[in-house]
Amino acid sequence: MGTIKQRVVALIKKHGTNCPFKIAKGLGIQIHYENLGSTLGYYSKHFRIPIIHINESAAEHEQKFICAHELGHAILDPDTNTSFLKVHTFFSTDKKEREANTFAVELLIPDEVLYEYENTNLSIYETCEIYGVSKEMATLKCFSKKGDRYGYF
Repeated sequence: MGTIKQRVVALIKKHGTNCPFKIAKGLGIQIHYENLGSTLGYYSKHFRIPIIHINESAAEHEQKFICAHELGHAILDPDTNTSFLKVHTFFSTDKKEREANTFAVELLIPDEVLYEYENTNLSIYETCEIYGVSKEMATLKCFSKKGDRYGYF
């Protein structure tokens, strides 16, 4: 099965993209935009049809992270409907939520993206924010060895 990072890398390779919307479509996962009030999103299965529900009121960069997070639930624990993702659960200590957050960060910020910014004056956190990943979520990023060193900069 592999680590979350290994699974994300394989998924990106298989689909030729790190876009969570395109990957979800490629996997046959429906995406529904709905008025969810204070709920950002959730994953469910309805008659074995996987569905990612995204709050239509969320900003575009938030919708991308929400989709990646819920895609994490769909890949890592496909037979479990997720509880509603609310703003405060972005920073949850719950194991399943943390795994889905890690999945989202690895999907949206592959190592290659960070290596492109290696010789700039930007920190890892600033680079992640360019791609819609908050500083808090960026702390979940794992780095693969590049050459003789790890990808921190």
